[in-house]
Amino acid sequence: QVQLAESGGGLVQAGGSLKLSCAAPGLPFRLYSMGWFRQAPGKEREFVAGISRSSAATPYADSVKGRFTISRDNAKNTLYLQMNNLKPEDTAVYYCAGRAYGSASTLSDDYDYWGQGTQVTVSS
Repeated sequence: QVQLAESGGGLVQAGGSLKLSCAAPGLPFRLYSMGWFRQAPGKEREFVAGISRSSAATPYADSVKGRFTISRDNAKNTLYLQMNNLKPEDTAVYYCAGRAYGSASTLSDDYDYWGQGTQVTVSS
């Protein structure tokens, strides 16, 4: 059974940093493109960042470019999201997702597996 498990969320002041992790022990991880999405209260889920199997392609949402960095460790079956210079508008539940075929996508419907999410709260 494929499970994705996010960790690393929490409460941080504006300007601070957090690093999210997503463990994927049951996934043939190196064969999957991966992504991070987020959903704030009352808003739709939105794309944050994606990464291809080899890490060659890493698309980002404009709102996080230059502040967030997505990475992966295929040997550890783990996805990461380093978030720097956090802003209150980054407050959301963050989800990792895995896509079996195709490159890193900005569309949530392209992803096959999802984690349960981890809460990130940024105070002003």
